[in-house]
Amino acid sequence: MPFKINISNKEGKTYKLELESEELIGKELHDKIYGKEILPLLEGYELEITGASDKAGFTAMENVQGIGLKRVLLGVGKAMHKKSKGVKKKNQKTKKGLRLRKTVRGKVISPDIIQINMKVVKEGNKSLSEIFPEQNKGKEKAKSE
Repeated sequence: MPFKINISNKEGKTYKLELESEELIGKELHDKIYGKEILPLLEGYELEITGASDKAGFTAMENVQGIGLKRVLLGVGKAMHKKSKGVKKKNQKTKKGLRLRKTVRGKVISPDIIQINMKVVKEGNKSLSEIFPEQNKGKEKAKSE
């Protein structure tokens, strides 16, 4: 099954690509990867895996070992966005100490993972906008209108 890879650069633009890559299986969150392992056009790039999620939408967490699903006790933050009882408006804060047991995936990338998020650590010779020209069309259309 192909991975949906999101590569974000320092300017905040995200480039998306979909490919099947066996080199990514077995890597962990926050591992650094050379761009040519993913795509030959990304020669000279160094990427860091920042996050991942599986086919059911469970997020991968860096403090959970392995590839399987685990139920972890979480406070408000990553993988836990539930509001506490009595909080109705957006600007009201959640009660301090709210913790719930949520299902998350381990930090190792496996074939069950669908989406992988990466950030650019080191730039290559070509810019990402030159490598993915079809993803810049939305920006050009907005300027012309």
